[in-house]
Amino acid sequence: MTKFQRVIIFCIVLVIVATAYFLFGNKELRKPIELNNKNQSLPVVSTVPANNGNVSPLSGLPCDNWNKRSFAVMQPADVSARPLAGLSQADMVIEMSAVYGSITRLMGVYGCNIPEEVGSLRSARHDFVHLAKSFDSIYVHWGRADIEQFKQILDSGFIDDMNCNNDAGKSAGQYCFRKTAVGNMRGVDTGYAKFASLFEGAKNFGYRMENKFVGYPHQMEAPLEERPLGGNLRVAFAKPFDAEYDYDKETNSFVRTWGGIVDTDRNTKEKIAPKNVVVMIADAAPIKVGEQYVNVQIGDPWFDQADSGAMFYYMNGKQYRGTWKKDKSSADSKLLFLDESGQEVKFVPGQIWVDIIDPGQALKWQPGQ
Repeated sequence: MTKFQRVIIFCIVLVIVATAYFLFGNKELRKPIELNNKNQSLPVVSTVPANNGNVSPLSGLPCDNWNKRSFAVMQPADVSARPLAGLSQADMVIEMSAVYGSITRLMGVYGCNIPEEVGSLRSARHDFVHLAKSFDSIYVHWGRADIEQFKQILDSGFIDDMNCNNDAGKSAGQYCFRKTAVGNMRGVDTGYAKFASLFEGAKNFGYRMENKFVGYPHQMEAPLEERPLGGNLRVAFAKPFDAEYDYDKETNSFVRTWGGIVDTDRNTKEKIAPKNVVVMIADAAPIKVGEQYVNVQIGDPWFDQADSGAMFYYMNGKQYRGTWKKDKSSADSKLLFLDESGQEVKFVPGQIWVDIIDPGQALKWQPGQ
C-alpha cells in the first residue's frame, strides 16, 4: 500500500467517525446551559417537606414508611449478576460509571416500598456516598473501593454505614448472607440481604430511624389523552451496560432495556419501568493516573471541582432540559434538579431513575407521536 493510499484511507475513516459523532452524539450536550433569566440565583433549599401528606419524600407515593429513613444499597451492573433483586421497588436509582469508560454500578434507594430481599450487593464507591448522605439514607454495601482517602471517609463515621464485608465502617456481615451461585453467577454476585435484617442491624447500631430528607416536589401526572404514543431514550453507557427506555402511554412509565434485554426484578419478575428518568451530564476521569476507579464530577467535597451541569429529564412521555446542582462545599447538600427557569423540577409520583453520563457518551431521544 502506497503512502498516498494510506492517507486516503485515514481521511475516509476520519470523516466516518466525525459524521457518526455529528449524527448520533447529542449536540445538545455541547451547548452551554442558559436559564431563562441569566441573572437569577439558585432557589433556596427549603427545610420544609416538599410534599404534603404521608408520601415518600423521593417518589411522592403514599406508603406506611413515608417518614422512615431510606436505605441506599450498592448493587452491580455486571451481566453475571442480572437480573438484580429489588430494583422495581426502589424509590430512586442512581446509575453511573464505577470503572472509567467501562463498568457501571447502581445504588437503589429504598424507603417507601421495601422488597423482602435485595441483591446482589457490591462494594462502596465514593461518588455514591455523598449522594446517599444527601438523601439521609443508611448506606449498605459489601466491601469498599481500595482508595486510602475513601477508606478514611467511611471510617470517620461520615455516613451511617452498614458494610457486609466487615472491613470498614459498621461491620454488618451478620445482617447479610451469601446465596448459592446459579447459572453464570460469580462468587461476588452472591451477596444479598433481607430488609428485616437490615432494619434490625440499623437499630442495633443506634442509627436514627426517622427520615429528615425534605424530598423532591411532585405534580399530578398528565391525563391519558395528553400523553404521546411511544418514545425511546438511549443512554449509551459502554456495552453491555447501555440502557434504553421505551415510553408506555398506558402506564405513563419508561420500560427499561439493559444491554439489549428487558430489565426485570429478580424477586417479582416485573419489568423495571420508572415513571421519571433523569440524565445528568458530568465530567468523568480516572481518580488518579493508572487507577481504574473513576471520579465523576458531581459535587463531592473530596475529589471534585465541579458541582453543577446540564441535565435532561423525561416524564409524561416527553423530554425536558434543565440543570443539576449539588453544592460541593457541603457533603450532605441536596442534589437539586432544576428546570429551565431555575426552579426545582416537579416529578410525577413514582420511581425516579437517574443516569449520570460523561459528555462524550451519546444520549438520544426519539419522541413519540
